[in-house]
Order: sequence, then structure tokens, then C-alpha cells
Amino acid sequence: MTERVGGLGPRARLAVLAVVLLVVTVGAGGFVWRVHREQAAVRTSATGAPTRGDLAGVRGVPHLVFRSTALGPDYGRVALVPLSAPDGPRAVTPASCERVHATRDEALCLASDRGLVTTYRAQVLDADWAPRRDLPLVGTPSRARLSRDGSLAATTTFVFGDSYANPGQFSTRTTVSRVDGEVAGDLEQFTLVVGGKVVTAVDRNLWGVTFADDDRFYATAASGGRTWLVEGSLTTRRLTALREDAECPSLSPDGTRIAFKKHGDLPPGRWRLAVYDLATGAETLLAETRSVDDQAEWLDDGRVVYGLPRSEEGTATSDIWMTNADGSGAPTLLVQDAWSPSVVFPGGR
Repeated sequence: MTERVGGLGPRARLAVLAVVLLVVTVGAGGFVWRVHREQAAVRTSATGAPTRGDLAGVRGVPHLVFRSTALGPDYGRVALVPLSAPDGPRAVTPASCERVHATRDEALCLASDRGLVTTYRAQVLDADWAPRRDLPLVGTPSRARLSRDGSLAATTTFVFGDSYANPGQFSTRTTVSRVDGEVAGDLEQFTLVVGGKVVTAVDRNLWGVTFADDDRFYATAASGGRTWLVEGSLTTRRLTALREDAECPSLSPDGTRIAFKKHGDLPPGRWRLAVYDLATGAETLLAETRSVDDQAEWLDDGRVVYGLPRSEEGTATSDIWMTNADGSGAPTLLVQDAWSPSVVFPGGR
């Protein structure tokens, strides 16, 4: 017999390997099972919000598109309510999205497939809410925007591991694509100009696009702990800073103002909604004093809407609120159990 000192024979090593593989497999299976169990719990823990069956009818009138966060079977699905009755029953689509933005003819959906390895996808959905085309997407979904004519789509994701970032920090990737799938521009590759000087720092980040037309857009640029509202052009591939301390811009329907969130002197991770007049440079703080970490949407030229997480302990949902764009009045609850709003007028606006 061959002596074994401080080691295992071949058969013993194979046995140990088999046990290790079994433990890993069971552990991975348990993880996947827990993920699906948690998702199932969200969908079955409540009966959900009241629904209506006339999806096509709601789409034919001015309406709000959003991600439903009502606990129950429709959690995470895209839903619609008429602007005439935003607090009424919602029409639920077959699409599930983390972020959604819609026009009268299509929608942009940033979705996730959760499992042992979570993957993400960006898809253009047709009028029946079925996938029509995949668009490039790398990272965790953050922002989604379509141009008003539906020809351009912008996606922003969080990514990890860039060399300039500290461990645990993320950076962004923002891509503008044509809805036929052609990439119109990776904003990381655009020239960024602040105060007449080109910013070449490796820690540049861009996010939160809002379109003016089929060439011009506004977005957020960041570097060295500072943020700017920038105006960009797909033709010149250039971004020019308009003002500092502005994130997640949203252009008003009349094209004269930008709704955005600003940090100011607030604690880290908190923002205040404001409106910037493009002609005069005047800033108006809105009546919403709670921290808003969202890209606002204009309901009309006088009001903006935005998502806010529910404040009660133990809830995993959110609501859509509305406030006046001139800073007057008080915020009002528009749609309960909802997130990621977009306003759609079938006849245009």
C-alpha cells in the first residue's frame, strides 16, 4: 500500500470534489430559488391596484404611461391611465420594465432578467406592447427617453469597474440610438466643453438625456465632483455646458425651460427639483421639498410629474406626484403605486 502523508489519494480527492460541486450546485440552485421566491412574493402578497380591460381605448386618449409598483400580480408591468382620471383603474400591458418611456406609437423598455446572473435588455415596443427591436444596453438600467417623434432613443445605465472609480462606485454609459437599431452616438465619445475649455478627464460621466429635435438634446455631464446641464448635438458630437449643478434634465413641451434636480447645499444623496429658463437663465425652485431622485416629465407647460418612493416603513413601492412648474402651490399625488412616468397625447402636443 502506498503511504499518504498530509494529502488525499486520487479516490478521496474525487470524492471531495464531488461534494464541493454538489454544495456549489445546491447553493446556486438555492439562490435562484430564493430570487424567484422573492419575486413571486411581491406579485402574490397583495391583490394589486384596480384594473380596466380597455387598453386600446386608453391609448386613444391623452394618458400617462408608467411602471406599476402595486404589490400583486401586475408588479413591474407597464400600465396606462387616462389623464382625465389618473387615480382610476389602470390598463395593464403585457410588458414588464424597470424603466419605460413612451410616445403615441412606441415605447422604450429597459428590462431585467433576474436569476443566478442578472442580465438587462433595452427594447423598442410596438403599439401592441410587443418587442420590436433590441437596442444596445450595458449595465444596470437607470434612465430611458424617446424623442417626441419616436425616432431616437436614449438609454443610461450604471456600470462598475472603471479604473478611475473607487471600489464600490459606479459610472454611467449613455447611448443614443435610432429606433431602427443604429447607434447615433455614445456620449462618452463626445467632446465636452465647460467654460470654453475642453474637459478630457477620464472620470467624465454623462446621463439623463432629453431631446429637443432629431439632432439637439440636453443631458447631465459630471467630472471631479461637479455636474453641469449640457446641450449636445449628434451632428457635431459636442456637448456644451450651460450651467452648473443640474442633473436629469427634462425639456418643456414649448421648448423654453428645463426641469431638473439640483444638489445645492443639501446632504449627499439628496436633490431639489427646479426649473431653468433657457432664454434668461433664471432658476425657479419648485414646491416639492422632498428629495427627488428621478428624471421629471412635463404633464403640460405648467406642471411636472415625477416618481417618489413610498415613505412608509416596510413598503417596496412608489407613487407619481405632480407640482407646478412656476414654484407655486403644493405637490399633489397623481398616481399611487407607480414609477417612471411619461405623458402621451395621441394627437400630439
